[in-house]
Amino acid sequence: MSQILTFQNAGDLVVLIFLQAVLGFDNLLYISIESGRAPENSQHAVRFWGILIAVFLRILLLFVMIQLIERLKTPFFTFALPGLLTGGVNFATLVFLFGGTFIIYTAFREITHMLSVEHLGTSMGHTGRKSAVSVTALIVVMNLVFSFDSILSAIAVTKVFAVLATAILVSGLAMLLLADTVSDFLKKNRMYEVLGLFILLIVGVVLLGEAGPAAAHATGDETLKIVVFGHEIIPMSKSTFYFSVIVLVVVEIVQSGYQRKLAIERQNQKPRP
Repeated sequence: MSQILTFQNAGDLVVLIFLQAVLGFDNLLYISIESGRAPENSQHAVRFWGILIAVFLRILLLFVMIQLIERLKTPFFTFALPGLLTGGVNFATLVFLFGGTFIIYTAFREITHMLSVEHLGTSMGHTGRKSAVSVTALIVVMNLVFSFDSILSAIAVTKVFAVLATAILVSGLAMLLLADTVSDFLKKNRMYEVLGLFILLIVGVVLLGEAGPAAAHATGDETLKIVVFGHEIIPMSKSTFYFSVIVLVVVEIVQSGYQRKLAIERQNQKPRP
């Protein structure tokens, strides 16, 4: 605890709590969407235990990640095909590639499932009920996948484990407090579930972009940046990511308002009996 009680570490803690909150919002969206697949009377428990177990495992993962990233900086494989593929692959590269691919697959699977719904009265994305245990396990796994980005970003701010763990605990508590609220909101506003899945899709793309320079950043060797067909894989900047998310949200809000306006106009234009 004494490690936190310094001016610099206190400042880092504030930054990390904010960072965890921003990067954890997409995680909260996923938890809210996926928990809807569990039996209705178990959904609150699924969210509670899923988040609680995931926070504990995230702290454990943080400790392991700090050790592995420090010990596995050196690329264990390099590509040397000029004009085709060059660069290095280390532990962080694989983490980003796996996390990004898995998140994109999950979001794409849910979106295609929504498009296959035959009856509009059917709850979108929730036609296939699962057991509470299987949904909780999936939430825990996905929470760990989502945590790769936030953990690696957090390690860039500080390597003081006590500060990092405290930030994760605070963000976990915030998720516990907000999970039911977000879930209730999505139940009443089904269109935002689609919005959440497209945000997840962007998050997956962000993680894949981070894989490109991961080995170079760890070693300081710029030649290890992954270059495909002469084009360097450049990660999406955080400002671009936030701007993309804001645009998606604004478009959804404007479109929803416009659809309501059209519905009212059509209702008013109907001939009265």
